Amino acid sequence: MSIRVILVDDHPVVRAGLKSVIDAPDHISVIGEAGSGEEALVLVDELGPDVVLCDLRLGEGIDGIEVTKRLRAQPNPPAVLILTTFDLDSEIVSALNAGASGYLLKDIDPDDISTAIEKAAAGDTYLPPEISSKVIAAMRNPSPKLTRRERDVVKLLATGASNAQIAQELFVTEATVKSHLVNVFTKLGVDSRARAIRVAEDQGLV
Repeated sequence: MSIRVILVDDHPVVRAGLKSVIDAPDHISVIGEAGSGEEALVLVDELGPDVVLCDLRLGEGIDGIEVTKRLRAQPNPPAVLILTTFDLDSEIVSALNAGASGYLLKDIDPDDISTAIEKAAAGDTYLPPEISSKVIAAMRNPSPKLTRRERDVVKLLATGASNAQIAQELFVTEATVKSHLVNVFTKLGVDSRARAIRVAEDQGLV
């Protein structure tokens, strides 16, 4: 029985390369490709794949974690595998919490991609050893503690407020806000404002 796969990546060249790898085994076939999260949701609804192989960061619009959440909330959801170049602990945990069946890095061996797809289609989880070790470490270590002021900063950040607006709201200087943000980014293991908001929400920190 063939395993039907949809590819989701905002780079056409990457999709072309992945398609050639995934289509190599006779029992796995790519039935559709999407360049954005929104497009992926529509395509999955139309084609009903067994597995969705989704990039973590998809440019404008919703990211791979949000795609995973929405797909897994469907009545008959496909399995979702995240394939990315980013291996931040917080993003791995967020993806798995969203319902992903695996988290793969783009330097993975082609044969391992096939194995991951097979396991996901069978209802199992696939994590390469280096990712498994990160998950175990994240589970052993409690969620980072944000101070009350750092929580205030993240809450305002989530409203779309700029550093200047946050400073005005909290009666502090912009330099103080920047310092809080550096601490927040470090504690959450992220590299952007959007990721800080997402991880803080996922971990119930705000």
